[in-house]
Amino acid sequence: MLPFGLPVIDHHLPGGGLPLGAVHEVSDGDVGPSHIAAATLFVAGIVARASGPVLWCLRMPDLYAPALAQVGLEPDRVIYGEAPDERMLPLLIEEGLRHRSLAVVVGELSRLPMVASRRLQIAAEQSGVTAVLLRRRPQSATAEFSQPTASLTRWRVTALPSTSPLVTGPVPGIGRPRWRVELVRCRSGKVGEWELEGCDATGRLCLPAQMAHRPAARDGQAGTGPSYAERRVG
Repeated sequence: MLPFGLPVIDHHLPGGGLPLGAVHEVSDGDVGPSHIAAATLFVAGIVARASGPVLWCLRMPDLYAPALAQVGLEPDRVIYGEAPDERMLPLLIEEGLRHRSLAVVVGELSRLPMVASRRLQIAAEQSGVTAVLLRRRPQSATAEFSQPTASLTRWRVTALPSTSPLVTGPVPGIGRPRWRVELVRCRSGKVGEWELEGCDATGRLCLPAQMAHRPAARDGQAGTGPSYAERRVG
């Protein structure tokens, strides 16, 4: 299990954390670069908290490595695999999942048919390597995102306006990113929705200050330090 370190989320997950050796999906909650950036950094934060090398499968080499490092995913842990087209991506991800030396395989996909998702889930179960699929949303793919898959969990991340401007940090005066994180599918667990502050330098999320001081049942562990990151497009 890979807990988030926030009881408000971990209580919704079977065993109190994200199951390893399984397939998980993350999508952006709306169309636009800020939302895909939030979803990307959410994925990078999960990967940063795992131990071991990472294979990141994509179509375009547009990841901004310093941004990933600011949420705890250092460049020397990441191996990039570039597929020539969307059709080859599931095959590349599946092949990566068969290498037990990897901790996580990240795959950026627009489409994920049920048959392909089952193959990935079987490969993850057999090797113990975790797959996190970043579903990049073309404007016409809303219906595609509603189709069932074999993934154990499905998350949706939407960028929200930040508050509490920082006095210090990578960009003074810009607050820590704030996201709406939705767990829209969880096998053997419960769905939920939270407004959270983005990943810190260790990949951890935290509750906004005004929520963290509410009654204990809703408490979470605050992150340590601000983060500011962006995704490079093109």
